[in-house]
Amino acid sequence: MIANTSNGTANLFIFLDAHRPWRTVKVTDNRAAVDFAACMRELADFHYPKAERIRVVLDNLSTHSAGALYQAFPADEARRVLRRIEFHHVPKHASWLNMVEIEIGVLRGQCLDRRIAGKQKLVAEIAAWERQRNASRARIKWMFTTDKARQKIGPAYPQPQPLKTKSQES
Repeated sequence: MIANTSNGTANLFIFLDAHRPWRTVKVTDNRAAVDFAACMRELADFHYPKAERIRVVLDNLSTHSAGALYQAFPADEARRVLRRIEFHHVPKHASWLNMVEIEIGVLRGQCLDRRIAGKQKLVAEIAAWERQRNASRARIKWMFTTDKARQKIGPAYPQPQPLKTKSQES
């Protein structure tokens, strides 16, 4: 996401945990692969240091890939981080399915509804918003079910096939 300041723009990487009321926002000058890679390493090493597997749902921006980590870090460091991260991309024409899109709307309405004077002020304002949202244990009320997804974009959510029993396999 891009935020406007009186001195230009800043990029926002937004992390949201769908299983608990937690989010964090990282403000960067750019939206490049190396910035994304730094965020993935921070997610793995700082926010979820004990997690075996971190499932990350992303939009289809070209920098949102495993290759970004190899661009930013030596191969052994990229592999170390990627061993714990599993990427899932939302369908190309369905970013509205993304819970982060809802959180971005809340952030825009509660915090970014005006021009902010400079990057430092932006970082401070977003940090205050983040602390308040996390302290209030705010969650996204997700009403889009798998059945609704199958109706809207069937190929991305195929119908499950019944499992064959041993007797059917013979």
